[in-house]
Amino acid sequence: MKKHLKTFSDLITAIVDFFYPPFRKMIDLQTFRYAACGGANTLLGIFIYFISYNFILQKRIVYTPVVAISPHIAAFLIEFVVIFPLGFFLMKFVVYHDSPLRGRVQLVRYFTQILICLLLNYICLKFFVEYVGIYPTPSKMLTSVIVIIFSYLTLKHFTFKVGRTGRLETEGD
Repeated sequence: MKKHLKTFSDLITAIVDFFYPPFRKMIDLQTFRYAACGGANTLLGIFIYFISYNFILQKRIVYTPVVAISPHIAAFLIEFVVIFPLGFFLMKFVVYHDSPLRGRVQLVRYFTQILICLLLNYICLKFFVEYVGIYPTPSKMLTSVIVIIFSYLTLKHFTFKVGRTGRLETEGD
């Protein structure tokens, strides 16, 4: 399994790095990898959200034995099931593959960061859809911009422990 993960991550890294040269003077490689992987993951998330909201849930409230979930929140939860493991894989094996932190520590930190992002997504979606009156898919896009900025900063400075210089730090730094 590790061999397959390594082969797959090497393939993704090679594809992302292929497109890096035109951007070399503007941003460093790690930031480019973050933008490419995070951007692809975000676009996939928006696509899954759109399909879930409009076609799977058909804009209907989801009733559970405990609570009724609005369709825009239920679509976000469906999206999360796909985006969480894919996002962790991309960040761990493509963007921050040199992180000195153990995989368990990274996963716990990533999960913590994602929980905060979930809360931020929930608050923003509720606000934009229910209080501002923006349609759900554009609200999801606007929410994504806010969450991406927060996510980048926490991934770099906490989850995978990258220092101010942009280089990875050791656990003792």
